[in-house]
Amino acid sequence: MGIPHLPRRSFLTAVSAGAVLITAAPMLAACGGDDSGSGGKVTIEWMNIATTEPSQSLYPKIVKAFEAQNPNVTVKTTNLENEAFKSKMTALVASGDLPDIYVTWGGGVLKQQIDAGLVKDITSDGSKVLGTMTDVSKKPYQFDGKTYAVPYDMGMVGFWYNKKHFEKAGIDGPPKTWAEFLDAVRKLKDAGVTPIALGGKDKWPGHYYWSYLAMRIGGMQAMEQAAQSNDFSGAPFVQAGEKLKELSDLQPFQQGFQNAGYDTPGGQAATMGAGKAAMELMGQWAPAVQVDASGNELGDDLGWFPFPTVEGGPGAVTDVFGGGNGFAVSKDAPKEALDFLTFFMNEANEREQVTSGASMPVVKGAESALEDPNRKMVAEALNTSAGFQLYLDQAFPPAVGQEVNDSVASLIAGKKSAQEVTQSVTKVAKSQ
Repeated sequence: MGIPHLPRRSFLTAVSAGAVLITAAPMLAACGGDDSGSGGKVTIEWMNIATTEPSQSLYPKIVKAFEAQNPNVTVKTTNLENEAFKSKMTALVASGDLPDIYVTWGGGVLKQQIDAGLVKDITSDGSKVLGTMTDVSKKPYQFDGKTYAVPYDMGMVGFWYNKKHFEKAGIDGPPKTWAEFLDAVRKLKDAGVTPIALGGKDKWPGHYYWSYLAMRIGGMQAMEQAAQSNDFSGAPFVQAGEKLKELSDLQPFQQGFQNAGYDTPGGQAATMGAGKAAMELMGQWAPAVQVDASGNELGDDLGWFPFPTVEGGPGAVTDVFGGGNGFAVSKDAPKEALDFLTFFMNEANEREQVTSGASMPVVKGAESALEDPNRKMVAEALNTSAGFQLYLDQAFPPAVGQEVNDSVASLIAGKKSAQEVTQSVTKVAKSQ
């Protein structure tokens, strides 16, 4: 989830997916459908997932500015950690009562909510704000020619690496092929450096490896065929598991990784941020979460490179895996909910979010606000991509995504074979 984050996942994008209004507001028993108060007052319930800067400080400023222009509207924010958010959303979807505005990563999870009649089609009413946005940023939220969320962040998964550790291990530059990547892992171990930080407890960070390897081995065609047939038993997915097992056998991850969360103390982001590992495979939000989790900023020592190609596979380095963050609007939300999202994504607010590092650009032309060289690389890779695949744990229904995460985690732990992973995922996919 990758958000995607998350943000999933994907957490799936903790840094760019939420905000707190000074302190997190408690979750109401009922979420949507009762927004109008006395005297024409309207309350918009907005549920996010981030607890990190810069969004934590920036978003309340935007809310206050909107409320100042719309004195009859109050925006009540509930902020939850990613896993708690997903658990809460499961319960809310079951009850049929969602917040007016809530984080979504699109794909199969959003489609189920749409099919249940819980989400507002904003194609027409949201045309003003949607018309300012890049086509790729809207893709995860579009079904049958209709759009069901306003994107606010878009990016891709790649490797973030510590240049000093690479230099210490005698690695000249980012590996371009899987063979070179494995060689880099061996060199790092020989140099006494932990090659990779991984949040094994959260599981979704591990599925990035399997998904990317399947893309590189089978190309976009393999991903499209799996989506159409709900069959993951093909050679690219089996071989992806075999290559991930090859990596896992090198014991490249930090000690205790199976019990480590992504953004928790001592977890994946903290390990990377503290300089205790050389690499992590993560989305565009990684640098900010590294700082938040570790209290340390790698600065110029931090670099980025795309997932390597696999020798003999048709998947190109320009085929990217990732996703974005969006805000869906529940069916009973007041019209002011879209007014708020339109204000939230206006040009001035978008540029401030991009320059602050809160999000990657989704508004056309906003990429010019990027200053950080690594973020520029991510944006360029996304903008020049030939193929795009949404996080697998978001692209498919929740049960399928969960099985992908669980099975890949079992593979990394040595409890499942590559063949067993594909069989398990296919069985669940065909049952949906």
